[in-house]
Amino acid sequence: MGGLFDLNAKKEEILTLEGEQTKENFWNDIENANSVNQKLSNLKKEITLYETLQKDVNDTFDLLNEDLDEDTITLITESIAELKTKIDEVETSVILSGEFDSNNCYLEIHPGAGGTESCDWASMLERMYERFCEKNGFTYEIIDYQKGDEAGIKSVTLKIKGMYAYGYLKYENGIHRLVRKSPFDAGNRRHTSFASVSIMPEVNTNIDIIIKEEDLKIDVYHSSGAGGQSVNTSNSAVRITHLPTKTVVTCQVERSQLKNKERAMQMLKNKLYLLELEKKNEALANLKGESKSINFGSQIRSYVLEPYKLVKDHRTNYENTNPDKILDGSILDMLIFNLKELR
Repeated sequence: MGGLFDLNAKKEEILTLEGEQTKENFWNDIENANSVNQKLSNLKKEITLYETLQKDVNDTFDLLNEDLDEDTITLITESIAELKTKIDEVETSVILSGEFDSNNCYLEIHPGAGGTESCDWASMLERMYERFCEKNGFTYEIIDYQKGDEAGIKSVTLKIKGMYAYGYLKYENGIHRLVRKSPFDAGNRRHTSFASVSIMPEVNTNIDIIIKEEDLKIDVYHSSGAGGQSVNTSNSAVRITHLPTKTVVTCQVERSQLKNKERAMQMLKNKLYLLELEKKNEALANLKGESKSINFGSQIRSYVLEPYKLVKDHRTNYENTNPDKILDGSILDMLIFNLKELR
């Protein structure tokens, strides 16, 4: 694999991380310790995957040197099929090697214009990502939830945890479009709805971001849970607005206002840090004469339920004629296809 999968570099990184684990004050910073342990686990899994693949390739070549009777040919055919699956896994692990790809992430959904229609569409997207998590070993928690006036949601923020959560979902950023016959229209007419999805990696809380108290507007309000379940009836939910950048974060998952404020501040630091990175990347792109091909405001995907059935990603031309399956969370193949095309 050469430079694409530098086995020696990964083994050296494992030794470095294992050295950190032996330090006396390692567990004093629980968050950093968890981050180190997760990264170590990811690296060991990658190396095991690669070494297993290498062994299987050698075993298959050994079979080719034997007498090619019918049983041996069957065995080789089966081995090649298994190798293809493992090669795909290694390729995916190579693709998921970005700075934040192995991190947990925050996923925000906001309906577009269109009232109840768009609010309902936003809730359908929320369910799609929650089902994706359940099917693929990720866990999620609802950080903030604003119920729609009649149906659906006004906004939701999920924290998704697991190996490569951000890496798999990072290209979901953008506008998602739904075409269907509306269940809210007595005339059963076809409607188009829009919702925006925003993905943000969870970054180290020790990042060097200075936030001035006078730059913050902090509001508190009643928490309200998804599906009508009350999280807390006191003013424990917190909304923080960073006035210079107009960045807004909210949190209502904790029963304590103080804890919600701490988590909201962590999210704010994440967003401001990523804004700074984005500015630097844009400046570099301008110097190189490059243009960004993926923008948050672009319509990235259409989900058509009427008059025909089709999910189409407009960036990669990925198509699937079973939108019901996609909306039930079976999006892993689509995510991996887009990762390969958009990297």
